[in-house]
Amino acid sequence: MELPTPADLRQRRTELGLTQSELADTADVSQPLIARIEGGDVDPRLSTLRRIVNALEKAESDVVRAEDLMNEAVVNVAPDDAVKAAARKMEDEAYSQLAVIQDGIPVGSISQSDLVHLDSEARDEPVEEHMSESFPTVSKDATLDEISNLLEHYKAVMITEAGETVGIITEADIAARFS
Repeated sequence: MELPTPADLRQRRTELGLTQSELADTADVSQPLIARIEGGDVDPRLSTLRRIVNALEKAESDVVRAEDLMNEAVVNVAPDDAVKAAARKMEDEAYSQLAVIQDGIPVGSISQSDLVHLDSEARDEPVEEHMSESFPTVSKDATLDEISNLLEHYKAVMITEAGETVGIITEADIAARFS
């Protein structure tokens, strides 16, 4: 077993968004002791270090991540699909937007608002001629806070692993999780 360094403890605490006081409360130690440990001023007893590490592990398990929220079945269209096929898929699936994916990689998005002003001739054109920018991508480890911030500006967030699309999250997914 490798013991964490003071820098490791500080980094893990800040990545979890915890203050020294919050960590101290959870670990049942004082905030000044956390500060001194992180500063390298004091070597804690093994039992104290164990309480701090356990508190960090508990906080980490409470964090909701993209892989907890994502839909693995990503309803999508290809860039060379006809616009009418995208419109039909949106209607069939009751979605207002779809990811445009080529060889597993998100390359754009298309929404009902993109299709509203198209004339009947455009329905046979490829999606790529009318698509918008791709939804932002994050890894499976992205936190709920990171995803929520993105959803304030985009209609969906794509989850990728090694460049390949593995899931999608929308506001409806977050609402369903917490309702």
